[in-house]
Amino acid sequence: MLALGSLIGSGWLFGSWEASKIAGPASIISWIIGGAVIGIIAYTYIELGAMFPQSGAMSKYAQYSHGPLLGFIAAWANWVSLVTLIPIEAVAAVQYMSTWPWKWANWTHQFIDNGSVTTEGLLLVFVFIIIFTLLNYWSVTLLTRFTSLISIFKIGVPLLTIIMMTMTSFHPGNYGNSLSTFMPYGSAPIFAATTVSGIIFSFDAFQTVINMGGEVRDPKRNIGRGIALSLTISGVIYIVLQSTYITSISPDLLAKVDWHGITFNSPFADLAIMLGIYWLSVLLYMDAFVSPFGTGVSFVASTGRALYAMASNHHVPAFIGKVNMKYGIPQKAILVNMFLSMVMVSIFRTWGTLASVISTSTLIAYLTGPVTVVSLRKMAPKFKRPVTLAAINFWAPLAFVLASLATYWAMWPTTIEVILVILLGFPLYFYYEWKSGWTDFRKQLKSSAWMIGYLIFISIASYIGSHEFNGQDWIKYPYDFVLVIVVSLVFYYWGIRTYYHSRYFDEAQALNERAVQLDEK
Repeated sequence: MLALGSLIGSGWLFGSWEASKIAGPASIISWIIGGAVIGIIAYTYIELGAMFPQSGAMSKYAQYSHGPLLGFIAAWANWVSLVTLIPIEAVAAVQYMSTWPWKWANWTHQFIDNGSVTTEGLLLVFVFIIIFTLLNYWSVTLLTRFTSLISIFKIGVPLLTIIMMTMTSFHPGNYGNSLSTFMPYGSAPIFAATTVSGIIFSFDAFQTVINMGGEVRDPKRNIGRGIALSLTISGVIYIVLQSTYITSISPDLLAKVDWHGITFNSPFADLAIMLGIYWLSVLLYMDAFVSPFGTGVSFVASTGRALYAMASNHHVPAFIGKVNMKYGIPQKAILVNMFLSMVMVSIFRTWGTLASVISTSTLIAYLTGPVTVVSLRKMAPKFKRPVTLAAINFWAPLAFVLASLATYWAMWPTTIEVILVILLGFPLYFYYEWKSGWTDFRKQLKSSAWMIGYLIFISIASYIGSHEFNGQDWIKYPYDFVLVIVVSLVFYYWGIRTYYHSRYFDEAQALNERAVQLDEK
């Protein structure tokens, strides 16, 4: 329920509209592709999650197999995505609020201007971020009760929306009667929509289960099950919602403005009003608080544990990693994230921009999972594996390639912008390495060179790639995909051959033994 509460957030409120603007009716394929990409990536993390159940686990796996430098790159990229997730949910709530249709609510219309949060709206976003934080500050029990209750509501409203809109306005002809009308803008936008419209972002929350691994009961059974069930349920809901959105639009409106020209501030609520289902629009306005609140609250927990994990790796100030012994919560990490979330939304003030930043930084962090799980098979065959994944030598490189393609789909210049944000963390890393006397730095650099090379490659590929993805069109579509696939495999096989035995590997061994002993009891 925690994962499902995280997965069904603002993505369902905006994703269908954003995706159909980019790809038309073919956007339904974008959701299938996005779900498959994240599902295959998540599969490679189940073995790691069961081996090392701990708080903020996603920020630690890479350092177990490749040392602290790669661990820092992965942790920093993942943390950038998580700290951006908190404000995007607050922005979603404020954006829906800004279109309240009642006369007494005219004062809310000043919160959004041309899709961007205004100064007045920003203050309300800050209030929501503070509330998200307070619900995490004292108790994980309060968090789980809140998310379990709210998840039931978050599933019910999308299902009711599907039923009522299908009953009121059902135009299957909107899918078109030929391949050209089904894909009015070609095939490339199907892939672009997967990352740009927030589809990858909408599926990203599976890692909530991983990052809360230290608090999950029976991790051997529940980590894999929690990820599989939540991704499956949310995936079905998202795909059916996209179909409902496509078939609910009036054919007359499509004939006038086409999919590109449909402009909503509060997509499903605006659509409900157009269809005359006013009571449903009221419920949707309510859900625009509930869904983002559930996700925002869950990700304050996950982000706090990710920053806590980075502090325990000795690459951010130690005070951030202190845990309140009474409540078992990394309270200072949560407060730091609250402040940085406010800074992030002050810079990136639109839902779409925040979604692109989240998707790209998440995918870069996920690249290390497939490499780490296979590397640990080689360097630690005797580790206890409560879950041993089948055919990992097939699924791991496939996950790496899919993450690479989805990163490329984010389009230039988003790719380089996010990579530059990740590089901003390097001075912090080098400062703490200098303080520690550059221990094993050559080994660290050698073991992480594949990732550094990869980031350079994907930046160049994005720039020289096809114009469909905002590149210079030096490499035409779909040959740009071939380039990304082939070169990504080179970096994957380089990565699984450059693991090394650092002090963090010894920590992993101790954690693995302790976790398995607790599981056996």
